[in-house]
Amino acid sequence: MKLLFLLLLFVMPLSAQNRLSEVDARRFVDLALAGLNREFPNKPGNVLRSPGDAKTPSQLTPVFFGHFDWHSSVHGHWTLIRLIRLFPNAEWNHAVRTELSKKLTREGLEKEAAYLRKNPSFERMYGWAWALRLGIELRALDDDQGREWASFYRPVEEAIVTNAKSYLPKLDWPIRCGFHPESSFALGHMLDWARATGDEGFVDLLIKKAKGFYSGDVAYPVRYEPSGNDFFSPGLNEADLMRRVLAAAEYRAWLEKFFPGFDLGNLTKPVTVSDFEDGHLVHLVGLNLNRAWNLRGIASALEGEPKPALLKIADAHEKAGLRDAISGHYEGDHWLGTFAVYLLTGAGETGSSK
Repeated sequence: MKLLFLLLLFVMPLSAQNRLSEVDARRFVDLALAGLNREFPNKPGNVLRSPGDAKTPSQLTPVFFGHFDWHSSVHGHWTLIRLIRLFPNAEWNHAVRTELSKKLTREGLEKEAAYLRKNPSFERMYGWAWALRLGIELRALDDDQGREWASFYRPVEEAIVTNAKSYLPKLDWPIRCGFHPESSFALGHMLDWARATGDEGFVDLLIKKAKGFYSGDVAYPVRYEPSGNDFFSPGLNEADLMRRVLAAAEYRAWLEKFFPGFDLGNLTKPVTVSDFEDGHLVHLVGLNLNRAWNLRGIASALEGEPKPALLKIADAHEKAGLRDAISGHYEGDHWLGTFAVYLLTGAGETGSSK
């Protein structure tokens, strides 16, 4: 099954931005639909302040309760919205819209927003990043249903942006790791949302934090990656953020200092996974996909060398990540489809600074 999936991906004639075929889009649609209303198993991210807070996930957050955890539920919805937008004539499009219409209701999303306002550190900042990415996609779904969903979703966006604007001025140091709290990934997603929506104050805040955290970084220690349960490359995440922040010439100069000689060391070799049923070890599948999309994003901001070399490394990581993206084990299947769709549809490749 894995081999067939991989072969299909590489024989279809695809556009430069969306390299996903309708056949394989269906596979990721099915994966996302399978978790949409699957409440258990579940890993809540909330703090219990009183006995009254001891509720089921769907009681606390009535829209985003599936896919094992809140942020995976959010980006599972993003996956479905993105695919119905990119494949408007697919035979499964209507069925997906029907399922989403049951979830993306005004009442449900108002409760989600209220929960975020009441719990301002909830899902900080990884969940925030995916929630704003979902907002971008909803706004891009330019039909009556998309516009209605986007209007219902506004309170969620507003709650997250309010929380972020309160938190970021107090964050004095970047968070450098290979999983959820890592800050450069979140800053990049939030910056894409701020630019897409014209929130110039938020744009300015995010650029200020990105430059303050990362503009002086040099000689990134690639030999220290990966860690054993990474699904992010913090070094490549940072480089992908900075191409959104710096003008082309300035970015190339920064990148040459960040990766001296463009020597990526360990980052050139895809990682392997020893156990797909271990929820932490399977993170490494996501790391291959994350490295691939970061390398493509970085390459998109460059001319000449090392662009071809970066794309070659990206291809190797993409092949390894896609081979394992659908394993049949929920530990990975509840989230890896999103990483694959993000990569194959070029979702993050258009945010370079001009």
